[in-house]
Amino acid sequence: MSKKNVIIAAGIGVAAGYLAKKQVDQMQKITPEKALKNAKESFKKQGPISGSWIYMKPEEHEKNGLLYQAYRGGVTRNIDGANKQYEFHVDVETGAVIDSFETA
Repeated sequence: MSKKNVIIAAGIGVAAGYLAKKQVDQMQKITPEKALKNAKESFKKQGPISGSWIYMKPEEHEKNGLLYQAYRGGVTRNIDGANKQYEFHVDVETGAVIDSFETA
């Protein structure tokens, strides 16, 4: 093999490795849509919800001294004729709701 062929093969190998790593990283993290679906399923166990939202970009969230990469979102529920809003954080790695609270 000539030097030119070796360099081309090495370049293709590096590019393929980089693309494969990006694909694996994306498969390990859940999408914002999946995170919202998980949160809505959790909230629906306690009654119907009338609206929901989620930020598409993960942010850092601290809970019990641990730092998480999490999606932030919210749901609206109608309880006794009044709309109540709740915010939540969903872990990017596992899809678990790590925090939720009622907002004013």
